[in-house]
Amino acid sequence: MTTATVIMASLAALLLLIGYLRGRGEHIKGVTAALNLFRDLLPLLLAAFLFVGLLEVSLPPSLVRGWLGEGSGIRGVLIGSLGGALIPGGPYVAFPIFASLYKAGVSLATAVAFITGWAMWSVGILVFEIPLLGPKFTAVRMGLSLIFPPLAGILAGLLFGSL
Repeated sequence: MTTATVIMASLAALLLLIGYLRGRGEHIKGVTAALNLFRDLLPLLLAAFLFVGLLEVSLPPSLVRGWLGEGSGIRGVLIGSLGGALIPGGPYVAFPIFASLYKAGVSLATAVAFITGWAMWSVGILVFEIPLLGPKFTAVRMGLSLIFPPLAGILAGLLFGSL
């Protein structure tokens, strides 16, 4: 078990105990909500893990290293920034994809650009952001954040010698 799993399980057990001690079936409501969330997210998680597994066996590491590895330079950073933006879903979907690519030989600079591109440019949030916050807000936020994923990748490459 990883440290993160132990911490999350401990926090869940603590909240379960708090819910039980509060009475009124709060712990049952919490477990029911968790099971409903699990049921709703299970298809997405299965698809994401299937995608990651197939990605690992479909992309030859030499191809990944050639386009996104240590010698890819700015091209790898830009591809990483755009690729990260196109990854749908939350961290439970995105990070296994990033981990798979990193294991296949993506440079540190490209990996940082991937994650920063996903966090700042994710096209998956636009369907929520535009209707809720408006196109002007979205355009301003996207415009102001355009430089950061490539900049983060370049800085990572320069600081840690992978560019």
